[in-house]
Amino acid sequence: MDAGNATKVDKEILGNAKLDPENEKQGTEKRDRGLLRVDQSECKGCGLCAEACPPRAIRMGEQLNHYGYRTASYAGSGCTGCGVCFMVCPEPGAITVMRAVKASGPHALRAARTS
Repeated sequence: MDAGNATKVDKEILGNAKLDPENEKQGTEKRDRGLLRVDQSECKGCGLCAEACPPRAIRMGEQLNHYGYRTASYAGSGCTGCGVCFMVCPEPGAITVMRAVKASGPHALRAARTS
């Protein structure tokens, strides 16, 4: 994937708004600031990324990959794009983090890799 472009699915996920629990009464929406991908064939199931993730956006799955490891997976929302999971992962290429950055308009987003 090109570093400056996101796939259609990535744009849809980045564009999904979720309610901030602290501001739920006011109806304030908060968008995810990042998106991550876990390569199931590279993940060895150590769980360091799930432990290190500040917003707890990474979970350890129940299914096994072809090596017999329980692999990490993105919970679907909550990623801040901080890249801590990428930094603690001992497997190069297992985690890709994309950070949402403002483009030319006030509501336009594009993904930029932090890895």
